[in-house]
Amino acid sequence: MNIGFFTDTYFPQVSGVATSIQTLRRQLEAQGHRVYIFTSTDPKVKKGTLEANIYRFSSLPFAGFKDRRIAFRGAIQALQLAKQFDLDIIHTQTEFSLGLMGKFVARRLKIPVVHTYHTNYQDYLHYVANGKIIRPAGVAVMARGFMVGMTGVIAPSIQTFNVLTEYRVESPIEIIPTGVTVSHNETEDHSAELRTKLGLTPDTPVVISIGRIAFEKNIEDALSAFAAVLEDIPSAHFVIVGGGPAMATLQEHVQALEIEAAVTFVGEVNHGEVYSYYRLGDVFLSASTSETQGLTFIEAITADTPLVAIESPYLKTVVTDVAIGTLVDEPEELYEPLKAYLEAKLAQAPLGDAQARERVLYEIDERTFGRKVLDFYSEALAVYNEEEDTEAADAKDEEYARSFLRNPFRKENHD
Repeated sequence: MNIGFFTDTYFPQVSGVATSIQTLRRQLEAQGHRVYIFTSTDPKVKKGTLEANIYRFSSLPFAGFKDRRIAFRGAIQALQLAKQFDLDIIHTQTEFSLGLMGKFVARRLKIPVVHTYHTNYQDYLHYVANGKIIRPAGVAVMARGFMVGMTGVIAPSIQTFNVLTEYRVESPIEIIPTGVTVSHNETEDHSAELRTKLGLTPDTPVVISIGRIAFEKNIEDALSAFAAVLEDIPSAHFVIVGGGPAMATLQEHVQALEIEAAVTFVGEVNHGEVYSYYRLGDVFLSASTSETQGLTFIEAITADTPLVAIESPYLKTVVTDVAIGTLVDEPEELYEPLKAYLEAKLAQAPLGDAQARERVLYEIDERTFGRKVLDFYSEALAVYNEEEDTEAADAKDEEYARSFLRNPFRKENHD
């Protein structure tokens, strides 16, 4: 099968979306399929750089979200490439420029187009004019408008499925959690060297946070919980991996809490180093309430690092034992389980049933993910109807695109 991924976000951008796409690509190719990625240009990739089966289109930073890109041309070139590759199906991964381009190409080639809805944009509106232009109710208009005409939609979690149902998305929706690598070998684990590099002893209890340093991640609350634990366990250390717009604010918060000596900001790291950082931690801590699934959580599970996080419908399905982690309702409740895991580290007495983790690994395995998406593609190909009213579909997409260039989310549009 020849498959085209259309996405505004891909490596070297650091995001869960990029990681999910890379994971799926690897699994599809491992089963003999060909995957072509249509994405935006990136300042970190020199013009003219040859990347196998990756095609980049001229783009600009997205307003209010400077490390994300929006392509401003290339639809005809993308159509020509898609014809050349004889694509069987198109899978869009974002709802903006490349997503619309993917719909356009699929319509011209008369092939099915499916979509993964990765992001709950209601948690990100503050990036665009402090939330004054796009309102939460407008997100439903945007999502519903973009997914008109999709052969099918993938929701990475039950939480996302419920959101799309509330938005009244009409295309068939299937829940397929994004998978991760669950089988690692010892040569991938460099956590001991990292401890030495960071000035930590083998006995130092380490809290780890990995991900984008953004306001919606509520890392300030995680730091406040850590500061409280530090009074009981003064040898503890918090390692924060990642970069993003909230970095300066977060550093100021650390200073205000007077815990600078116990917190290390590592910044962004290469993807190949991430597993070692998970292994470095004795507990993975998150106060985020914006995750539709949260790849960092399941990556922590594969590294055998218990997590402490805010409860969500998805996490409730995988965090089934204290060996895997502990979920709380409010950030103020992070203190007790965080302290418990660090005390367990000091006592060399892991909490919970070690076998419980093994039981969840199958569902989050990237191989399971790849098989489920392939089955979804087969269903899409079987039900696809070539007799779509192309002019009407184009008109709807044009209206969607125009609405994003002005302010479409007026009160009267929120039907």
